[in-house]
Amino acid sequence: MSQHRSETPFDSIESSLEFVSLLGDAIRDALAEIAADISLAEADLPESEGSSRKIEALQLVRFKLKGLDGHIESSHRILNDLRTLRRLLLEERTLGNVVHPTAR
Repeated sequence: MSQHRSETPFDSIESSLEFVSLLGDAIRDALAEIAADISLAEADLPESEGSSRKIEALQLVRFKLKGLDGHIESSHRILNDLRTLRRLLLEERTLGNVVHPTAR
């Protein structure tokens, strides 16, 4: 197999997996920050209409980040499955060439 230098971060399944993993880490960091922001906003007294709206907005951000995190986790699993299948297929081809080099 020839060595191919990636021109973009998504030229291979492995580089895509690395990107998705980093994105998942960033999302989880953002979720932790939003949880802290929600706690601070809830601790603000007295509750004004502005702080109530801020809490609702932060809760919506948390909801959207959780949804995105679920999609990223699914993408990671799919990429991992594709990597495994590619390895299995390449191994079959390699083994097939060794066992039956003239058969096609």
